[in-house]
Amino acid sequence: MVTKGLWVPLEAKPDKVAEVRAFLEGGRALVDAEPDTTAWFAVQSGPTSFAIFDVFADDAGRQAHLSGKVAAALMAQAPDLFATAPDIQSLDVIADKLPG
Repeated sequence: MVTKGLWVPLEAKPDKVAEVRAFLEGGRALVDAEPDTTAWFAVQSGPTSFAIFDVFADDAGRQAHLSGKVAAALMAQAPDLFATAPDIQSLDVIADKLPG
């Protein structure tokens, strides 16, 4: 069971939507190298609205992810890609349904 998560809403600059999509698609390869990231999703909910949602078995896995390459790339690219700074929200998972 996963117990911890992150929700990161992202608002792309209107002229950077395609670049944000490409950035998020490329993030998958970085997350694949993180054994403690149980599941990771990049989603788009509106013309310029995106988010990242990911879950972890415990806080150590979440902290490893926050110290990893995806988080570093997100913060490095943020001023160029996003209208506002990423709002990284920590979550407690109360129920899940995952394969396996």
